[in-house]
Amino acid sequence: MTALLPTSTAGSLPKPSWLAQPETLWSPWKLDDGELAEGKRDALRLSLAEQQAAGIDIVSDGEQTRQHFVTTFIENLGGVDFENRRVMTIRDRYEAAVPVVVEAVTRKQAVFVEDAAFLRQHTDAPIKWALPGPMTMVDTLYDAHYGSRRDLAWEFAAILNQEAKELAAAGVDIVQFDEPAFNVFFDDVKSWGIAALERAAEGLECETAVHICYGYGIEANTDWKKTLGSEWRQYEETFPRLREASIDIVSLECHNSHVPMELLELVRGKKLMVGAIDVASPAVETPQDVATTLRNALQFVDPDQLWPSTNCGMAPLPRTVARAKLAALGAGAEIVRRELSEGSLG
Repeated sequence: MTALLPTSTAGSLPKPSWLAQPETLWSPWKLDDGELAEGKRDALRLSLAEQQAAGIDIVSDGEQTRQHFVTTFIENLGGVDFENRRVMTIRDRYEAAVPVVVEAVTRKQAVFVEDAAFLRQHTDAPIKWALPGPMTMVDTLYDAHYGSRRDLAWEFAAILNQEAKELAAAGVDIVQFDEPAFNVFFDDVKSWGIAALERAAEGLECETAVHICYGYGIEANTDWKKTLGSEWRQYEETFPRLREASIDIVSLECHNSHVPMELLELVRGKKLMVGAIDVASPAVETPQDVATTLRNALQFVDPDQLWPSTNCGMAPLPRTVARAKLAALGAGAEIVRRELSEGSLG
């Protein structure tokens, strides 16, 4: 990206009510078969138009063709049983009925490549595509086959690498791996998590990103955040290692969080997607709110490496709220761009 402060989104955007139940994770589709395929494509076009109208520079699919950022990818793999789910604790904080790994996992076919090619046909803008990271995949299902989180993560990393390479060939400019589990399992991050992440990104002919946040704005996550104290220093555990990793971009949560802004210094040299939009609140930020977050971040990030973004995905929010938040993100970034070009910042 050559533009200053290019805006993007961290993840999902709300789906139209005719496609899936609004403000709901894992919402079942309202359409079937051919109508569902057409509806997903229509939602992709609509999501793209809304991002462009808000001034978002690096567009995405808004995850319009998937029910969940992790399980939609997993359900397209072999070796995973979705019929006989097991209840387990996810992210070390809430229980969910999850699919079960019953034999060696395999990639039967491309999962999102056709959708990415469709999106590329409809825009010349840079495209960022999110995939679940290996550690977060491991933490979102029950393993009844490998008996080792590390071994399963390594298998997922190889599968993700295949998908990511085909996404890049289809015209995706940035492949992002979502790793909220990095904010929880610090020992695993150090011993094998970052290595698995780098394996997933190995040999890609596009930019790579990792997104680490404090989760969607759902009750289990907001309750967990209340236990973290006045300063959220989880990034302190991972950022020094990510600074040395081969990943190009680090996406993180900032606005309305208790993350000390000075922690951004730990990954100086990387491009940073700084969350300037709170996805856990329906309150819409003003452009000045966004600009304030970006100005604070610029104390620790060089302007050419700061990418304004959202804290996380916005699927659980009303569409009207998400649209307004995107507009605030675009307008707030423009305020700071103007200040930088005029030399009036700082």
